[in-house]
Amino acid sequence: MGWMKDETGLDKCAANHVPLTPLSHLARAARVFPEREALVHGPTRLNYREYHARCSRLASALAARGVAPGDVVATVLPNVPAQAEAHFGIPAAGAVINTINTRLDPDTVAYILTHGEAKALLCDTQFLPMAEAAVERMEGDPPLLIECPDAHAGHPATGRHPDYETLLSEGDPGAAWRMPEDEWESLALNYTSGTTGRPKGVVYHHRGAYLMTMGTVISWRMTLFPRFLAIVPLFHCNGWNHTWMMPAVGGAVICCRDITAKAIYDAIADEGARYFGGAPIVLNMIVNADGADRRGFDHTVEVFTAGAPPASATLSAMEDLGFNVTQVYGLTETYGHVTECLWNDDWDSLPSAEKAAIKSRQGVLMPMMEDITVVDDGMNPVPADGETQGEIVMRGNSVMKGYLKNPEATRKAFVGGYFHSEDIAVRHPDGMMQIADRAKDIIISGGENVSSVEVENALMLHPAVFLCAVVAKEDDKWGEVPCAFVELKPGAEATGDELISFVRERLAGFKTPKRVSFEELPKTSTGKIQKFLLRKRASEL
Repeated sequence: MGWMKDETGLDKCAANHVPLTPLSHLARAARVFPEREALVHGPTRLNYREYHARCSRLASALAARGVAPGDVVATVLPNVPAQAEAHFGIPAAGAVINTINTRLDPDTVAYILTHGEAKALLCDTQFLPMAEAAVERMEGDPPLLIECPDAHAGHPATGRHPDYETLLSEGDPGAAWRMPEDEWESLALNYTSGTTGRPKGVVYHHRGAYLMTMGTVISWRMTLFPRFLAIVPLFHCNGWNHTWMMPAVGGAVICCRDITAKAIYDAIADEGARYFGGAPIVLNMIVNADGADRRGFDHTVEVFTAGAPPASATLSAMEDLGFNVTQVYGLTETYGHVTECLWNDDWDSLPSAEKAAIKSRQGVLMPMMEDITVVDDGMNPVPADGETQGEIVMRGNSVMKGYLKNPEATRKAFVGGYFHSEDIAVRHPDGMMQIADRAKDIIISGGENVSSVEVENALMLHPAVFLCAVVAKEDDKWGEVPCAFVELKPGAEATGDELISFVRERLAGFKTPKRVSFEELPKTSTGKIQKFLLRKRASEL
């Protein structure tokens, strides 16, 4: 080993080792880009100097109100400036930010506040009744409730609680931030969707979030000063860490409180938005927008999409409109996206349908991850033949610390030194992964596995279909058969028999839906279809 046997004097010290944290990005931006626009919400325009000062006020005001390092501060906020500021101000006080889904019921929110032991809660006026009901149902001491009005969006303060601006006025714009002494310190607490039983509390560390911000810049091909539209809710994987990332490149976060096609097109046309993330339902919304909601723009808009694999027809339509869509994949437990469909320029000459089919793949690991692969039950990588299915597993710095107060679930998730996603996928010969289905969504019909994703993709090719989901329905003869739930485009018409015949022309008979129900699909706040509800409905059909 030569000289490496003796490293006397080559010790880690304050000069050469600083714990990684996304807080550093905003501290730097305030010095390097003080006058550059950082945060936009209607008439609200904050530069980096102002943004940093407000986050400092929030941190010091929370500390003065009794929030200590390691305490949890929760938020029930849409994508508004207070939510962006909370992502820096709360951890700048040494506290852990717990962003709560605004669409949850009071009982679930009460559980989250109790389980996470929240000491304070920042709540948008629109969701105040739900939050108040949740606090009343809590066990233990209630958190300090701070009301965050949004008069611009029609939600003025009620006066029932201290308001956000009053809290900031109590703080010091020049207060020193409490930076982590160890990058393994907890930064955020996010709760899973909880479709079965109580949601699990996923704990993030500073190191993982910092590396997410660096890897995402590379994968999204970002240069300095991007204009980013915040569509992914910041209560979902902290908005895939994008708000923590933007100060690193001096970018502007354009808040999108209410996700509509008009709001998206307006932000692109009026604010120059060039980047956003969103679920496939957001892409559908853009593609099927009314003419009155559409706006012209003269630049390419880069889009990260994740969730259920988007239909190839949707991806083709997005490209025709001027959007370059990159499929990414991840989970709450991985801070958001950790794989990308890395494009090969050789594919540019392929027919549109073939390009869209490739773009629907989940792809390869992003730069901040160490390994992501597909394995069989013995943890052996499956053949890269595009057919053999296995489970996606991953390891790297952007994997959660574990589940709060649930060591058994944490151990199960980390068996074999990898995080187990429970997503079923194949590996293509070029190394790309492609999800076949969630393990629980595979339909076993007459002993044959049917991928709900494959059937949904076929249905989405029909010109009348706006959105669809396929689940298993019990069947006396076959055990299970595919059952389709369909939303039609406004003004469009189609019958169940027509759609069944349409799919039968494209897929094997056993993969064809045996029942079609036309109705609005239940969705989460991030646009994911709630298949557990549809499975229940299918059993009643």
